[in-house]
Amino acid sequence: MQAARIRIGTRGSPLALAQAHEVRARLAKAHGLPEDFIAISIIKTTGDRVTDRPLSDIGGKGLFTKEIEDALFAREIDIAVHSMKDMQTALPDGLTIGAVLPREDPRDAFIALKHANIAALPTGAVVGTSSLRRKSQVLSVRPDLSVIDFRGNVETRLRKLKDGVAEATFLAVAGLNRLGLADRITAIVSDEDMLPAAAQGAIGLEIRADDKEAEALVAPLNDIAAERAVTAERAFLMRLEGSCRTPIAAHATIDGDRLSFRGQILSVDGRQRYDVSRTGASNAGRDIGLAAADEVLSKADPAILVRSSA
Repeated sequence: MQAARIRIGTRGSPLALAQAHEVRARLAKAHGLPEDFIAISIIKTTGDRVTDRPLSDIGGKGLFTKEIEDALFAREIDIAVHSMKDMQTALPDGLTIGAVLPREDPRDAFIALKHANIAALPTGAVVGTSSLRRKSQVLSVRPDLSVIDFRGNVETRLRKLKDGVAEATFLAVAGLNRLGLADRITAIVSDEDMLPAAAQGAIGLEIRADDKEAEALVAPLNDIAAERAVTAERAFLMRLEGSCRTPIAAHATIDGDRLSFRGQILSVDGRQRYDVSRTGASNAGRDIGLAAADEVLSKADPAILVRSSA
């Protein structure tokens, strides 16, 4: 693969483009290339096209990745850049994750114009989110709140808040940081109230499994701690068959050669919540995530998964 032909595929949202430009800069630095030698190709996904319905109503995971993966198969691009929380746990045959970039802050941000945090919201306040996980978690700590579907980028959501559509919303801290919009954060939500989505804050580079040149290109960008943490989280999600219709959260941290994992599953209304924690060797993330999921499955009401994924 000649340097001038390195092609990165990404969605066209401001955050996706910020992530793609970060990848391009890291690739250029790692291989001593001019950034102009690395092209960025914008690919519109189903999740981008359908904006008038909740994500859970139009197919769950894969909404923001399928068309980009199709471009990989068609050899129209060499590297796909994804927010890893958007990726399916089982990749299409022939594709693989070549690298995981150093992880940003995985927590959620509370954004409101008049209220300091979740606890400060008045009884019955309307909260907007397109995430079923966040909806279930906020109802778990504040069952009195009313949660409505709320999609759009940061500016769109802020405008909706100003217009009174809702009194608060949530976004990933990682995305706001990458967009230079950390000043829009009213408060960072404790992971005791909102355990993050699996792989939140992580950028994954997907390549064709047989593309040794792309494999060599992205290898220097891989962050081993992020890779191991995300492996545990995605294993947990995979075992529980998580999708946008299943409120599941997972977060792992690495300290030296030890991995600490926390997982959670909730009913859609937030009334039922099951938590699990595990620790083990940092290179055993997949086994830790799977074992944690099995523990949750042994304790949780089976109807939660049946109702949520129906």
